[in-house]
Amino acid sequence: MKAREDRKQPLFMISVVSRMLSVHPQTLRLYEREGLVTPHRTKRTRLYSQEDIERLSMILRLTRELGVNRAGVEIILRMRNRLETLQHEMDEMMKFLEKDLRDDFENRLRKLFFED
Repeated sequence: MKAREDRKQPLFMISVVSRMLSVHPQTLRLYEREGLVTPHRTKRTRLYSQEDIERLSMILRLTRELGVNRAGVEIILRMRNRLETLQHEMDEMMKFLEKDLRDDFENRLRKLFFED
């Protein structure tokens, strides 16, 4: 849990992030205006976390390498967030199942999703 919290720690100023990702700072501001990323704000200073940088890297990969437009990026990000939420909920439910039931449940899921 600590590592996840560390990834959320705002550390990097916009000038540093723009150099790291080879984008103009205005691009980062645009992504913020469009709601694709939400850096921490202290008065006029934007501070990006490692998690923000990873998200921006994914956005840039989608747009540059795969030709996805920003509307498509938004949909992909929403779907990814939903999948992460569902995975978390599934993990929580699995904790409550007893060992034998959990094994049986996992086998059934595998058959359902990974076998023809």
